[in-house]
Amino acid sequence: MFAYIKGILDTKTDTFVIIDVNGVGYKIFMPLKSIERLGEIKQTVKVYTHYYVREDNISLYGFLSNEELRMFELLISVSGVGAKSAIIMLSEISPSSFALAIISNDVTKLVKIPGIGKKTAARIILELKDKLKSEETINKNQELNLVIEEDNKDNEAITALQVLGYTRREIEKVFEKIDIKNLELEQIIKQALKYLAKN
Repeated sequence: MFAYIKGILDTKTDTFVIIDVNGVGYKIFMPLKSIERLGEIKQTVKVYTHYYVREDNISLYGFLSNEELRMFELLISVSGVGAKSAIIMLSEISPSSFALAIISNDVTKLVKIPGIGKKTAARIILELKDKLKSEETINKNQELNLVIEEDNKDNEAITALQVLGYTRREIEKVFEKIDIKNLELEQIIKQALKYLAKN
């Protein structure tokens, strides 16, 4: 319903902010780290939003980037993971680390997040990997097969970025600008996200 909200930052708390848009105050729940980085009171800010609707709860959730928004939407699609749990996770792990944990089956990284046990971590990895596979099947015929060196690191980075909602075509274009051979996997993902965020 709302792709983003841009207005004057009126209120900041540990769990939500209020953004004034032409005299209307929008209460937006956000991860603590995002709130801390958002800006100062009375500044103009822009927040990417998810309109969350349940029988007993209608709320707006906000994020500083499309990657955080995508990660939130993926998490709440997992059975047993609610919006509040997803917000806590976003305060504890970056989208790049999250995507890496999914593709490498890194349960250990996920269980370090408060409130996430081994069963939940395993379920997150299982369900999101399956979701990625189905998305790849849907998009397969729509993608351009650009030439990229076939190497496990490249493919893992591509898969991790696809977890965050980018298409293979977008990723391969960005990879042309990155010195992939001399970077670690997570560094590749972080650099790619910087370029992708500008597009």
